[in-house]
Amino acid sequence: MAGTTEAAPAQPAAPQVNRIGLAKKDYGGLKSTLCIGCGHDLITARIIDACYELGIQPESVAKLSGIGCSSKTPAYFLNRAHGFNAVHGRMPSIATGAQLANHKLKMIGISGDGDSANIGMGQFVHLMRRNLNLVYIVENNGVYGLTKGQFSATADKGSTAKSGNVNSNDPIDLCEMAFMLGCGFVARLFSGNTKQMTEVIKAAVAYQGLAMLDIISPCVTFNNHEGSTKSFPYAKANEEMLHEIGFVPAYDPTYMEMKHGEEREITLSDGSHITLKALAKNFDPSSRDAAAKEIHEAKSTKKILTGLIYVDPKKALFTDELKLVDAPLSMLKAEEVRPEKKVLDEIMNDLS
Repeated sequence: MAGTTEAAPAQPAAPQVNRIGLAKKDYGGLKSTLCIGCGHDLITARIIDACYELGIQPESVAKLSGIGCSSKTPAYFLNRAHGFNAVHGRMPSIATGAQLANHKLKMIGISGDGDSANIGMGQFVHLMRRNLNLVYIVENNGVYGLTKGQFSATADKGSTAKSGNVNSNDPIDLCEMAFMLGCGFVARLFSGNTKQMTEVIKAAVAYQGLAMLDIISPCVTFNNHEGSTKSFPYAKANEEMLHEIGFVPAYDPTYMEMKHGEEREITLSDGSHITLKALAKNFDPSSRDAAAKEIHEAKSTKKILTGLIYVDPKKALFTDELKLVDAPLSMLKAEEVRPEKKVLDEIMNDLS
């Protein structure tokens, strides 16, 4: 029609970016091949959220895993990060070697209850004694999902399998083991509680040291039935939150010191702050005795205790104790690590 002009096509909105200029999609990975509804995918989404909100450079992260459904998770986040899929139960050894080779990397290790509490128990125990700069996430569903749902070592006594079999063995509590062995950041979470998960994962990533997160992550195929204590319905009905958790990163300029009362604040070594608002009880997560007491009470009532169970914000790093040079060992030149000929000659003379 004469005298009219066509409207200019709408321009697509620029993607929202974080403090380092990256969009949420820059923290993603491959499309998940896990069962639809798997709790592990909820954990993946929260890892992506946490790293995006913190402004973590993906290339500064190393992802590690063992074997099991959990071992597939690193493929679904931070596709620009480094990665290594280890053999069953041996991820802690690979993590230790990677940390010694390049202690500038932040590591995120994904394990499972079978990978950590069964075949990998020996490695798990010794990793908890060493304060690597590692976020160690156990995706805990109480079963071996890849081999049709047999009980794992974290399955609760008296719980039933999909086949109807009843578990007669006492479970291994990875949180209790972790803080008793010296791990400086221990939390139990439920994958269905997304807000709590995001805040704790952010705090774990910011923490300078080993952070062990035992996340109840229901297997919708083999362990989501009545009689399971690792199912979505059971966890939703029996989750007992220790506190409401907030996390304030060190770079946040709006942070103000909080007034103490029912709330508690923990300052991490990088200047970040964890804020804890007590719910049913006034719980001190800096006390091992208090942590042990709460875990034992939860066992007696068959509740799933979630939140930050124990934290030591000033624990010395394993790599600092080794007195490594500041530059990553993997980036040193050959002449910087090769002894001079006269030094080698002195060694050979001493041996002759």
